[in-house]
Amino acid sequence: MNDYEPAHRPPAGSSPVAGPDRASRSRRSRWGKRGTWIAAAGLTVAMVGLAGAGTASAAELSPAASTPVGGGPAAPPSDGGTTGIIDSKSASSFTLATATGVEVTVNEDSATTYRLGILPAPANVVRTGESVLVLGLVDSATITASQVTVQPFGDGGAAAAQKAGVIAFQQGVPSPTQSVGQIPTDYTEGDGTIVSGAVADKATTASQAVVPGGVVDRVVLLSDGEYEVHNISINWPHHVFVSKDFKVLGYE
Repeated sequence: MNDYEPAHRPPAGSSPVAGPDRASRSRRSRWGKRGTWIAAAGLTVAMVGLAGAGTASAAELSPAASTPVGGGPAAPPSDGGTTGIIDSKSASSFTLATATGVEVTVNEDSATTYRLGILPAPANVVRTGESVLVLGLVDSATITASQVTVQPFGDGGAAAAQKAGVIAFQQGVPSPTQSVGQIPTDYTEGDGTIVSGAVADKATTASQAVVPGGVVDRVVLLSDGEYEVHNISINWPHHVFVSKDFKVLGYE
């Protein structure tokens, strides 16, 4: 049983989320016109518009992301990740905006590896304006990257988020009660065991291919061997269910 279940919505007074405009205005990569992001994992869903405008950090959108519902110990950083467009770069870090405008800081170190599509690449492949998938240790609005994948012709997940109907955070607007695909009938929020490493990376990658826009702050192994991938900093969906072979089954 996992005791770490953060609140999804911030207290009154925190900044409203950024919407999809940031991602939709993402700069063209050096490969030319932006194209389709990595293929979604086979779910057919209704197209729903993304909400919000501007940008905000994950901490602003979900300041209680490390605090479990009902109190208790703070959740430790866990493996996860996000997708977005790089909007600034320094020697050892960069910031990106997700498809819903969440601003995330990504720290790089000597252990960070880089890929250009499916191929290994040098660190200088990471440039302002590129679409990237970042995997690593997530602490609210900060990710210590274990791997950064530059997505040629990517759009930061904007098209996939729109197709999935991802809803950006809106101050004072509750998360809707809705689901898509297969949801475990016996799932209770907070169940499972947090996983890390390659398993968490595969589940995060699968989830971000279908429902990008938020930040995956942990991956949980369920009792049936499937995974729940947990999203913060968006209004919906918060839980993405991934099969044993890392295919997205559904989300709510």
